[in-house]
Amino acid sequence: MAMIYVIEDNPAVIKMVRKQLAKWQYQVVAVKDWDHLDDEIDILQPDLILCDITLPTFDGFYWMQQARHLTSAPIIVISAADIDSNIMHAVAAGADDYLMKPFSATVLVAKVQALLRRNQQKSDDEQLQWGDNHFNHLTNELSNNAGTVQLTPTEGALIAVLADHHGKTVTKHQLLEWLWQGGKYLNDNTLNVNISRLRRKLETIDLGNAIRTERGVGYRLVVDNE
Repeated sequence: MAMIYVIEDNPAVIKMVRKQLAKWQYQVVAVKDWDHLDDEIDILQPDLILCDITLPTFDGFYWMQQARHLTSAPIIVISAADIDSNIMHAVAAGADDYLMKPFSATVLVAKVQALLRRNQQKSDDEQLQWGDNHFNHLTNELSNNAGTVQLTPTEGALIAVLADHHGKTVTKHQLLEWLWQGGKYLNDNTLNVNISRLRRKLETIDLGNAIRTERGVGYRLVVDNE
């Protein structure tokens, strides 16, 4: 049974989320102690996190950053006000998808299932490979002779899409469509921020030049001699 951890202070929203996800046999756990929220994440190791932005202590951006130090579980951010800037900031901070308040039960379940399925569809021994690089879909670890780097689910999804199209340019529109369901409230800048963050991680295993920018079009994954 997958565990969903809800970082939300509105009892009505928590009740709705718990009721709807319980129908699909998901275990829903809401924050019990706001002063030790990071400890709860560390102990529970949820399969997915739902995180509001406006919260009683630190905001959702802070808790998403904290969560990224503790787990690679997908994060769906919940936003109501200032949608454009909040969504861009959240995805740049490591969120994998977003929900806009008020959201329907159908959309909630669809997004939760899509992210959980994306994380669970590959087994431990199924890896994606290009050149001497190996990407583990399940653990989101990318490794080669220079070492191993841990990616977030979104970074892992970016690598997977680019590696599946190795040597070919993937347009920005395609990436927004595939990774963020159309990216209605996102723009090229948000994608650029994610690519930049991924590149910084790739540099630690000598892959700083692996992602080529096709100016005005998109990105292409290559090996050193290409």
